[in-house]
Amino acid sequence: MMDPFVETEAVIIELLLVVSLVAIAIRSLRIPYTVALVIVGLIITSQQSLGVDLTSNLILALFVPPLIFDASFHLQFRQLREYLVPILILAIPGVLLTTIIIGVVVASGVMIPLPIALVFGAMMAATDPVAVIALFKTLGVPKPLEVLVKGESILNNGTAIVVFNLMMAIAAATIPGLSGQAEGESLGIVRGLLDFARVGLGGAGIGLALGWLVARFISGVDDHLIVTTLTTVLAFGSFLIAEHMEVSGILAVFGAGLMCGNIGPKAMSPTTRIVLSNFWDYLTFLANSLVFLLIGLDIDIPDLIEHTDAIGIAIGAALISRVITVYGLVWGMNQFRSKIPLSYQHVMAWGGLRGAVGLALALSLDSSFPHAELLREMAFGIVLFTLLVQATTMNPLLRWLGLARRADEVKLEHQRRQGRLMAARAARDHLYHLHDEGLISGATWEYLSPRLDSQIQHSIAAQQALLYKQPALLLEEREDAWREGLRAQRAMLSKMLTEGLLTEEVYAELVTEVDAVLDQHNKDGQGQGKFPQNAQTLTGYPENGQTLAGYPKNRQTQNIPIPDVQNPTRNKPPKQ
Repeated sequence: MMDPFVETEAVIIELLLVVSLVAIAIRSLRIPYTVALVIVGLIITSQQSLGVDLTSNLILALFVPPLIFDASFHLQFRQLREYLVPILILAIPGVLLTTIIIGVVVASGVMIPLPIALVFGAMMAATDPVAVIALFKTLGVPKPLEVLVKGESILNNGTAIVVFNLMMAIAAATIPGLSGQAEGESLGIVRGLLDFARVGLGGAGIGLALGWLVARFISGVDDHLIVTTLTTVLAFGSFLIAEHMEVSGILAVFGAGLMCGNIGPKAMSPTTRIVLSNFWDYLTFLANSLVFLLIGLDIDIPDLIEHTDAIGIAIGAALISRVITVYGLVWGMNQFRSKIPLSYQHVMAWGGLRGAVGLALALSLDSSFPHAELLREMAFGIVLFTLLVQATTMNPLLRWLGLARRADEVKLEHQRRQGRLMAARAARDHLYHLHDEGLISGATWEYLSPRLDSQIQHSIAAQQALLYKQPALLLEEREDAWREGLRAQRAMLSKMLTEGLLTEEVYAELVTEVDAVLDQHNKDGQGQGKFPQNAQTLTGYPENGQTLAGYPKNRQTQNIPIPDVQNPTRNKPPKQ
């Protein structure tokens, strides 16, 4: 008989092999990778059982922390601050509204008690960060939309877990025999509302504090092995500490990743950043792959077929609640602040995927809980629908709405050239710093410096040549730069107010001016004459793409070849 440890190891190897084969096969198919894993899991479990059980603790303690941490680690404070109000409104009132709508529809359609239906509504109220993050990694979407959807999906899970506990307390107080003693309904609700604030704020606070401590420590230890280990400990440790203190582990991981990602990388060397990025890419790949494969393995198709009517009602309730919540709350927000475009709302409504976290809550129900099996089957049905239907149609929806970033090859070429330029400049700055610190000899620096300068100049020439040939691209770049400038003005005014250099009255007046220009700029999509509208009227703009205004005259740039936009493979730096 095989040793249990060896048997477990064999199952893990089998799962990793399946994950690798699916990842290879999916390259030729046009469906999301996570959907393919669920389908493969369904096929495998219909033939034989691998003996792997998907449990609540397995999902929340092992798979969710690395995915949440990686997503928040790459989220900038500025991006989150700009969309924090709509994210919080969707994550708190939105989850409560969704819980009520799903609960009422399911109670009337499936004919189960309303308190039990509200428990189910809390399970399915939150969009799942695991599913959303996995999907958005494969689709090109505008950054503001990505921040909105990801931010909401992460924060509303912390809210949903608190609401779930609140609804469990209400059910225990109102259904005879469900709890050990007849606890008053008002006591359960009051306790739940107090826990709502304590669990959410406590989890976020613990995560931010731990993230700050680790980030400060990382800034003094530039060793890629130590940094990688510390971030791993932070991701899983913040979740465990928060759960031990009975606050939100998901929000703790989010806060830890956000704080560490905004402070920690500033002191890292390029090698450390590369190693850290590669490690977390691999870890999130494993977590994403295994959780969706296990979802497919854990779904029992005959049981789903047996509860088809109830699952259909649950799916309808989830879709209706998402539509009402997104369009209703966003419409209200748009009356008072910068507009969230209707195209974004379409994606947010249809992209409300349910997945691992909702299943974790369903699997946490004790078998003695009324209608526990039915609630679990409905949860699996909703998750299967969102992954097989909504996720597979997101890419066509983005393209139809004109939000797919990969639709424009010219923009991709601009990103390539901009990336080459920034990479070359980073290499030169880093080597100059090493030379300045005495870690590179003067002879080596004198040898490398002109070559790096030549590479930088060639990259600038390539970038300018593309912009000169694509006036629309140049205008778009100006739009983005102008918008960034306005945001920088607003940030400086806030800093001056904090430091006491401006009074509240003057601050409000100046911020109103900046916000008015920014709002008008966002509405029109043009600067309304704030800067030249014609790409060729830029003062000092090179007429032939071969001259580099403002660069040292002793650098010979006349012979730099004009890059071939149609055939980028020919664009190589000049030989030394």
